[in-house]
Amino acid sequence: MDTPQNTSRRSFLGTAALAAGAYTAATGPNLLLGQAKGANSRVRVGIMGLGRGRAHIKAYLDVPNTEIAYLCDVDSNRLVTGASTMAGKQEKEPEKVTDFRRMLDDPNIDAISIAAPNFWHASAAILGCQAGKNVYVEKPGSYSAHEAIRLPEIAEKSGKVVMMGNQRRSYPGTRMGMEKLHAGAIGELRYANGYYTSARESISKGKITNPPAELDWLLWQGPVPDAPYKDNLVPYNWHWHWLYGGGEMANNGPHVLDIARWALKVDTPKRVTCNGGRYYFDDDQETPDTFDATFDFGHCGISWSNSSCHRRSPETFPIVTVFGTEGKMDIDYRAGWKIWDLKGKLVEEHDEAPSDVPHFTSFIDAIREGKPLHQNIADAQKSSMLCHLGNIAYRAGGAIDIDQKTSLLVDGQPEAKKYWSRETYREGWKI
Repeated sequence: MDTPQNTSRRSFLGTAALAAGAYTAATGPNLLLGQAKGANSRVRVGIMGLGRGRAHIKAYLDVPNTEIAYLCDVDSNRLVTGASTMAGKQEKEPEKVTDFRRMLDDPNIDAISIAAPNFWHASAAILGCQAGKNVYVEKPGSYSAHEAIRLPEIAEKSGKVVMMGNQRRSYPGTRMGMEKLHAGAIGELRYANGYYTSARESISKGKITNPPAELDWLLWQGPVPDAPYKDNLVPYNWHWHWLYGGGEMANNGPHVLDIARWALKVDTPKRVTCNGGRYYFDDDQETPDTFDATFDFGHCGISWSNSSCHRRSPETFPIVTVFGTEGKMDIDYRAGWKIWDLKGKLVEEHDEAPSDVPHFTSFIDAIREGKPLHQNIADAQKSSMLCHLGNIAYRAGGAIDIDQKTSLLVDGQPEAKKYWSRETYREGWKI
């Protein structure tokens, strides 16, 4: 990531990137994965973004010997609300900051936990690695295909523990189901269908106006080029604008497609198609509310059907159905599953309430004891890459071809290549 080169840029960026290099040099390899802190050591964490970050707070409070040392949000109201989540639940109150780079400057912080919007994920995670911090980053962990490649490369070079928020990788019930699939419970695996249905309402047509006093609009945008504040973007509807998010593909896709890819043990498809549209409302949403995406791996395939503004009742769907030569497995949105034979007879089932705690425990155990993560960032970004490829296919006419050896677009697809990476980053933040 570029670092600030002049006074005007430093006024926005501060000196975190430069301090990160000095901090890493000073601490040396003693904080690298493989030289863990020790089984009895306290891990001190800073949490960035207090929407989804409130779930981070609750989970870390249930991970033994873990201290939440910082809370960070660019919205001062959300900072107060987030802090109230843990009032009286920890002996030492966390420090509250609006700029996450304050956490990077603290040599006593072991990890940062990123729950900011998607467009922040790779930039914040990379700065965290460069500052010698371990990093937990929410899904998708990257805004673009380019970021999905660069983040694992930089994480590996840093030697830090980096984990993405695909919580189902740590659900005991889901892990049990995967073990059964891979042991041959439904024979040879051929295909996986993913589903997502919801009843999201219209986001309306926003107005350009001044940001609210409690929001640091410039810092909220982070690596994104400066744009006027619009009153229907924050805190959630940025998801549906291409400048900031990747729609439902990047929002729920990392969960759905990660399960399907995990089940089939595949990495890179050779062809991706995605077609649909914004069918339900006439408003500011740019990303589709309805689409079907397919991922052809040659010997097997994955599809995902999304309907985010219409639940299609009374139909009910699992998150993923995996088809084999001897039956199928339905994997539900909780942590359970059902196995059916070819005649439609229910053979076996498991139900279990989901919890975020096992995933955060895996992250802390990797830092403290050097235990293997339930999913490392390199593998997680292969699932995020499917989401990026799906969006590229949608925006580039409906279909793209990928070189399975390089994971890059096949030559001769100029329209698709336009969407491979963000066209412009704010000065000083280019990845």
